Amino acid sequence: MNNASSDRLEELLSATVAAIGADLDAVELAAAGRRQVLRLVVDSDRGLTLDDIADVSRAVSKELDATDTMGERSYTLEVSSRGVDRPLTLPRHWARNVGRLVAVTIVEHAPEPRSLTGRILAADEHGADVDVDGAPHRVPYGDVKRALVQVEFTRKEG
Repeated sequence: MNNASSDRLEELLSATVAAIGADLDAVELAAAGRRQVLRLVVDSDRGLTLDDIADVSRAVSKELDATDTMGERSYTLEVSSRGVDRPLTLPRHWARNVGRLVAVTIVEHAPEPRSLTGRILAADEHGADVDVDGAPHRVPYGDVKRALVQVEFTRKEG
């Protein structure tokens, strides 16, 4: 699928997903034999339950069935939440993960260290405050090359 089609799908489905109280983070359409697989990644400030994912699935299916956006070819719809393996790319991703541990790779020209791991203290539209070993660091989003939430099985309070 070309970018224009992905953009068209994202434009069509963003409002549908928003009506359920979620954000559409990613749209991917891939060939799978004679079928297409449409994968949607959604997120929400309040988190998502399996019921929320099912509601999004039903609403998106209904919207796609009412249009010819998918064409004549049959497709499979997969809806999932962001998960921790997806990078933090938007201010809302950072804000939704305040309190979590994050590993950040910084672009080469930035004044901060090239990489850091710390806990997100706060996030706004321009950057995040990250506690690295007890020292706060301001991380402007424009300086971030990649940021991933780190899975913690036991969190040390202190």
